[in-house]
Amino acid sequence: MTNTEDLQTALVVIDVQQALFEKKTPIHRAEVLLCNINSLVDCAHEKGIPIFYFRHTNKSFLAYGTAGWQLHPALRPDTVDILLEKEHGSAFQDTSLHQALQERQINRLIVTGLVTNGCIRATCEDAKKHGYDVVLVKDGHSTYQRDAAKIIDEWNERLSTQGIEVLTTEAIRF
Repeated sequence: MTNTEDLQTALVVIDVQQALFEKKTPIHRAEVLLCNINSLVDCAHEKGIPIFYFRHTNKSFLAYGTAGWQLHPALRPDTVDILLEKEHGSAFQDTSLHQALQERQINRLIVTGLVTNGCIRATCEDAKKHGYDVVLVKDGHSTYQRDAAKIIDEWNERLSTQGIEVLTTEAIRF
Protein backbone atom coordinates (compact mmCIF):
# COMPACT_ATOMS: atom_id res chain seq x y z
CA MET A 1 0.00 0.00 0.00
CA THR A 2 1.18 3.50 -0.81
CA ASN A 3 1.60 6.05 1.96
CA THR A 4 -1.67 8.01 2.01
CA GLU A 5 0.25 11.22 2.72
CA ASP A 6 1.68 11.00 -0.83
CA LEU A 7 -1.72 10.58 -2.45
CA GLN A 8 -4.33 13.01 -3.67
CA THR A 9 -7.67 11.38 -3.00
CA ALA A 10 -11.18 11.63 -4.43
CA LEU A 11 -14.40 9.97 -3.34
CA VAL A 12 -16.41 8.39 -6.16
CA VAL A 13 -20.09 7.70 -5.42
CA ILE A 14 -21.58 5.43 -8.07
CA ASP A 15 -25.26 5.26 -9.07
CA VAL A 16 -26.98 5.80 -5.72
CA GLN A 17 -30.20 6.57 -7.56
CA GLN A 18 -33.80 6.48 -6.42
CA ALA A 19 -35.00 3.82 -8.90
CA LEU A 20 -32.50 1.28 -7.61
CA PHE A 21 -34.10 1.52 -4.17
CA GLU A 22 -37.56 0.91 -5.66
CA LYS A 23 -36.83 -2.42 -7.34
CA LYS A 24 -38.82 -5.52 -6.41
CA THR A 25 -35.84 -7.01 -4.60
CA PRO A 26 -34.58 -4.30 -2.22
CA ILE A 27 -31.04 -3.02 -1.93
CA HIS A 28 -29.26 -5.16 0.64
CA ARG A 29 -28.81 -3.22 3.92
CA ALA A 30 -29.94 0.01 2.24
CA GLU A 31 -30.09 2.10 5.42
CA VAL A 32 -26.59 1.07 6.48
CA LEU A 33 -25.30 1.72 2.97
CA LEU A 34 -26.75 5.24 2.87
CA CYS A 35 -25.44 5.98 6.37
CA ASN A 36 -21.94 4.80 5.43
CA ILE A 37 -21.92 6.81 2.19
CA ASN A 38 -23.06 9.94 4.02
CA SER A 39 -20.37 9.40 6.64
CA LEU A 40 -17.73 9.26 3.89
CA VAL A 41 -19.22 12.31 2.16
CA ASP A 42 -19.23 14.30 5.41
CA CYS A 43 -15.60 13.39 6.10
CA ALA A 44 -14.56 14.22 2.53
CA HIS A 45 -16.29 17.60 2.77
CA GLU A 46 -14.53 18.33 6.07
CA LYS A 47 -11.14 17.51 4.55
CA GLY A 48 -11.75 19.28 1.23
CA ILE A 49 -11.62 16.02 -0.73
CA PRO A 50 -13.31 16.17 -4.15
CA ILE A 51 -16.45 14.07 -4.53
CA PHE A 52 -17.67 12.73 -7.87
CA TYR A 53 -21.29 11.54 -7.96
CA PHE A 54 -22.41 9.42 -10.90
CA ARG A 55 -25.89 8.80 -12.23
CA HIS A 56 -26.38 5.94 -14.66
CA THR A 57 -28.64 6.63 -17.62
CA ASN A 58 -30.51 4.00 -19.63
CA LYS A 59 -33.69 3.88 -21.68
CA SER A 60 -35.81 2.15 -19.06
CA PHE A 61 -35.98 2.69 -15.29
CA LEU A 62 -33.00 5.10 -15.20
CA ALA A 63 -34.12 7.37 -18.02
CA TYR A 64 -32.38 10.75 -17.96
CA GLY A 65 -34.19 13.36 -15.89
CA THR A 66 -36.86 11.08 -14.43
CA ALA A 67 -37.55 10.87 -10.70
CA GLY A 68 -35.94 7.42 -10.54
CA TRP A 69 -32.78 8.72 -12.23
CA GLN A 70 -32.19 11.29 -9.47
CA LEU A 71 -29.76 10.67 -6.63
CA HIS A 72 -31.35 9.10 -3.56
CA PRO A 73 -32.80 11.89 -1.39
CA ALA A 74 -30.70 10.77 1.60
CA LEU A 75 -27.54 11.89 -0.20
CA ARG A 76 -26.31 15.40 0.43
CA PRO A 77 -24.22 16.64 -2.49
CA ASP A 78 -22.71 20.07 -1.97
CA THR A 79 -22.36 22.75 -4.62
CA VAL A 80 -18.61 21.98 -4.84
CA ASP A 81 -19.24 18.31 -5.66
CA ILE A 82 -19.08 17.10 -9.25
CA LEU A 83 -22.16 15.37 -10.71
CA LEU A 84 -21.59 13.28 -13.83
CA GLU A 85 -23.69 10.99 -15.98
CA LYS A 86 -22.70 7.69 -17.53
CA GLU A 87 -24.25 5.15 -19.87
CA HIS A 88 -21.87 2.24 -19.26
CA GLY A 89 -20.88 0.18 -16.26
CA SER A 90 -17.55 1.89 -15.70
CA ALA A 91 -17.47 5.50 -14.57
CA PHE A 92 -14.44 5.87 -16.86
CA GLN A 93 -16.04 4.74 -20.12
CA ASP A 94 -17.13 7.69 -22.29
CA THR A 95 -17.08 10.17 -19.38
CA SER A 96 -14.80 13.02 -18.34
CA LEU A 97 -13.80 11.34 -15.06
CA HIS A 98 -10.21 10.43 -15.99
CA GLN A 99 -9.52 13.93 -17.33
CA ALA A 100 -11.10 15.58 -14.27
CA LEU A 101 -8.98 13.42 -11.96
CA GLN A 102 -5.80 14.21 -13.89
CA GLU A 103 -6.55 17.94 -13.80
CA ARG A 104 -6.80 17.70 -10.00
CA GLN A 105 -3.72 15.45 -9.76
CA ILE A 106 -5.82 12.75 -8.08
CA ASN A 107 -4.13 9.36 -7.85
CA ARG A 108 -6.23 7.57 -5.21
CA LEU A 109 -9.94 6.78 -5.48
CA ILE A 110 -12.29 5.69 -2.74
CA VAL A 111 -15.22 3.93 -4.42
CA THR A 112 -18.71 3.47 -2.98
CA GLY A 113 -22.24 3.00 -4.32
CA LEU A 114 -24.26 0.62 -6.49
CA VAL A 115 -24.29 -2.11 -7.74
CA THR A 116 -21.55 -4.39 -6.51
CA ASN A 117 -21.26 -6.84 -9.39
CA GLY A 118 -21.93 -4.23 -12.07
CA CYS A 119 -20.84 -0.61 -12.01
CA ILE A 120 -18.79 -0.89 -8.80
CA ARG A 121 -16.77 -3.81 -10.17
CA ALA A 122 -16.32 -2.17 -13.59
CA THR A 123 -15.27 1.18 -12.13
CA CYS A 124 -12.77 -0.37 -9.69
CA GLU A 125 -11.19 -2.50 -12.41
CA ASP A 126 -10.97 0.41 -14.87
CA ALA A 127 -9.55 2.73 -12.21
CA LYS A 128 -6.81 0.20 -11.56
CA LYS A 129 -6.11 -0.10 -15.31
CA HIS A 130 -5.76 3.69 -15.46
CA GLY A 131 -3.10 3.50 -12.74
CA TYR A 132 -5.07 4.77 -9.74
CA ASP A 133 -4.71 3.43 -6.23
CA VAL A 134 -8.21 2.13 -5.56
CA VAL A 135 -9.96 1.65 -2.24
CA LEU A 136 -13.31 -0.14 -2.31
CA VAL A 137 -15.45 0.59 0.72
CA LYS A 138 -16.22 -2.92 2.00
CA ASP A 139 -19.49 -1.89 3.65
CA GLY A 140 -20.16 0.94 1.20
CA HIS A 141 -21.48 -0.92 -1.83
CA SER A 142 -24.46 -3.17 -2.37
CA THR A 143 -26.84 -4.78 -4.82
CA TYR A 144 -30.51 -5.66 -5.06
CA GLN A 145 -30.10 -9.33 -5.93
CA ARG A 146 -31.50 -12.06 -3.70
CA ASP A 147 -28.07 -13.42 -2.74
CA ALA A 148 -26.66 -9.92 -2.19
CA ALA A 149 -24.59 -10.70 0.91
CA LYS A 150 -22.80 -13.50 -0.91
CA ILE A 151 -22.24 -11.35 -4.02
CA ILE A 152 -20.82 -8.49 -1.93
CA ASP A 153 -18.45 -10.81 -0.05
CA GLU A 154 -17.32 -12.51 -3.28
CA TRP A 155 -16.55 -9.21 -5.02
CA ASN A 156 -14.78 -7.79 -1.98
CA GLU A 157 -12.52 -10.85 -2.13
CA ARG A 158 -12.08 -10.89 -5.93
CA LEU A 159 -11.26 -7.21 -6.17
CA SER A 160 -8.82 -7.44 -3.26
CA THR A 161 -6.84 -10.01 -5.27
CA GLN A 162 -6.56 -7.47 -8.12
CA GLY A 163 -4.62 -4.96 -6.04
CA ILE A 164 -7.67 -3.05 -4.90
CA GLU A 165 -7.65 -2.24 -1.21
CA VAL A 166 -10.89 -3.18 0.55
CA LEU A 167 -11.57 -1.25 3.77
CA THR A 168 -14.57 -0.65 6.00
CA THR A 169 -16.07 2.82 6.23
CA GLU A 170 -14.54 3.21 9.68
CA ALA A 171 -11.05 2.33 8.39
CA ILE A 172 -11.08 4.84 5.51
CA ARG A 173 -8.60 7.70 5.88
CA PHE A 174 -8.72 10.78 3.67
